[in-house]
Amino acid sequence: MKITPVTETNSHVYHNLIQSYEAEFSPITGKKPNASGLFELDTHLGDDTLGFLLIIDDTPAGIAAIHCKEAHAYEVCEFYVLPYFRKNGIGMQFAHAIWKNYPGDWEIKQIQTAQYATAFWRKTIKSFIETAYIEDSYDDPYWGIVTRQRFTVK
Repeated sequence: MKITPVTETNSHVYHNLIQSYEAEFSPITGKKPNASGLFELDTHLGDDTLGFLLIIDDTPAGIAAIHCKEAHAYEVCEFYVLPYFRKNGIGMQFAHAIWKNYPGDWEIKQIQTAQYATAFWRKTIKSFIETAYIEDSYDDPYWGIVTRQRFTVK
């Protein structure tokens, strides 16, 4: 497993994979592709939002977009592992590796109907941090009511 920051030279790989992510979540988000067959993105990389590629055996396997809200405060905006690579702990390892490199306060949100995503994040957080985390329902200005987890990585 290799985690690579998204740069100008590999951003096309990120953009290809995020289309799969948008398609997979489209029944939940209600989003449809545009006339070119592409989904509009909710999160754009750059400025305070970092992108990462998950590479397994030289194959792109996932993406993450992390918003740096302020000094040592982060939000997981997008996180996706291709179905082929799921169910073997790769997603959990991917998240843990990112958190290890960015200690501080973290926030993750899931749309209410994405229970499988909420289950993944609960398990992934509990297996990483030693202290309790906060989970609540939050009225997100963009998505409406979401499930939100907040925790600190030391």
